[in-house]
Amino acid sequence: MKILTIILSVIALGLIAFNITQIDFNNPFGDDSIVALITIMALLCAIVLLLILNTSKRIEERHKNKK
Repeated sequence: MKILTIILSVIALGLIAFNITQIDFNNPFGDDSIVALITIMALLCAIVLLLILNTSKRIEERHKNKK
């Protein structure tokens, strides 16, 4: 599970980098730029969710090892 979250995080970071190149900084709320901004926000949310999943799995492991 840990390897999967790392792979998905790297893919998300790559997509964020790609979408940053799609933003027109002269008109950041234009047609194509707004799609890139929304995608960047969605990918950041996905990374946060993956980090929460990773943390919860660590807590679950520690709780099982205590018993």
